[in-house]
Amino acid sequence: MILELVASGMSFTEILADYSDLEEDDLKACLDFSAKLIQVKSVMRLVA
Repeated sequence: MILELVASGMSFTEILADYSDLEEDDLKACLDFSAKLIQVKSVMRLVA
């Protein structure tokens, strides 16, 4: 959801104003996680 908000053009300031339970570090962590996620080359299914 955070990525969709950023992609739609919302600034961090606007997102933080709309979602008071979030902090700027939360938004940065979301961007960092997504950057790492797109570097994954393959996904393997684990059998539980």
